[in-house]
Amino acid sequence: MIKTSQHISIEEFDGRKHREGCIQPHDKALITHYLHNNQNSVSKHYKKEALKAIHNFISYKEQVDNVSLEQETALKQLLSEVENVPFPTSKASKFKFIDLFAGIGGFRLAMQNMGGKCVFTSEWDTNAQKTYRTNFGEIPFGDITNEKVKGFIPSDFDVLCAGFPCQAFSIAGNRKGFADTRGTLFFDIEQIVTTHRPKVVFLENVKNLVTHDKGNTFKTIISVLEDKLGYKTFTKVLNSMTHANIPQNRERIFIVAFDPKQVENYENFQFPSKIELIKTIHDILEKGKQDDKLYYKKEHAYYPELEKTVTSRDTVYQWRRVYVRENKSNVCPTLTANMGTGGHNVPIIKDDYGIRKLTPRECFLFQGYPENYLLPEMANGRLYTQAGNSVTTTLIERISKEIIKVL
Repeated sequence: MIKTSQHISIEEFDGRKHREGCIQPHDKALITHYLHNNQNSVSKHYKKEALKAIHNFISYKEQVDNVSLEQETALKQLLSEVENVPFPTSKASKFKFIDLFAGIGGFRLAMQNMGGKCVFTSEWDTNAQKTYRTNFGEIPFGDITNEKVKGFIPSDFDVLCAGFPCQAFSIAGNRKGFADTRGTLFFDIEQIVTTHRPKVVFLENVKNLVTHDKGNTFKTIISVLEDKLGYKTFTKVLNSMTHANIPQNRERIFIVAFDPKQVENYENFQFPSKIELIKTIHDILEKGKQDDKLYYKKEHAYYPELEKTVTSRDTVYQWRRVYVRENKSNVCPTLTANMGTGGHNVPIIKDDYGIRKLTPRECFLFQGYPENYLLPEMANGRLYTQAGNSVTTTLIERISKEIIKVL
């Protein structure tokens, strides 16, 4: 039988029969990380296992599908696929960073805009991975708590970025009173910092982290960074509304820690100052009629309350379980991961066609993502969660700019 030539795509590595055969869970991440770094020394870190994965896949295709595909051709096809994205990796870079708990790439977008090159990324949620891949051409590695995943991190990088979840701290607090960070996701960051000693650790979390367990949680994090690891820390609560020209009332705690042995003038670091909020919600809200499913029908149980309360077109309202609250500052209330899933905190507006929820696109714009950031085909609920979990990328960019000044 004559073998036929065939195009290869990274999507093929998702096939169940392939995974049961020669495809390993981390192969997509390995290949895309290798190709993204094909013109710099980081590619050597991924080369051996990435080429092995491609070789195994080609062998499988030849045996099962009777196709002929040269490795060099396959690499060219895959390289084109990972580079043909809205936000490709820059060929030249001023510094290297890794993106942990990456979500949909808010840190990455900001750091790339500052001249950084991402050399490793991890995110366990498969839906967020899809959005990340659509925009950056790279598949994140999975769960960073997995020791094998940690083993894929290159030895040389300058900045560790992480918008790490804090849910696990409540468990640790009940059991250990924060005597240490074992059992929490911050412990994995601690391990990575201990192993790789980046110049900078750049963390983001919810504002309540500062006061959680009467401040003990936050004190433990700072103590680990300073007393145990020897870093010098700077912390501040910043609001997207006051520090990023984004009309969303979103307060977050930011931690920037420098290794004083590698960053001599770390003391010159300053968080960005307040800037005037020029943008309004009308700079973000989409024009015209939106999808019917976003509008509340008159038969809806909440409609009488909505109709009575949602009267202005110059603000964003918030459904709070049993009542509607107007945001008096005429900006968007804090976007949350549970919006759009039937829970509270669903942002609501009034337009020419009725009363509706914000669109997923609007939520991404309220987080500072650019218009050309692509939203892949998936349920709106998934996209709402991704937007709510994300950082405000333009605020991250302003902080990043201050970090780079002292590197």
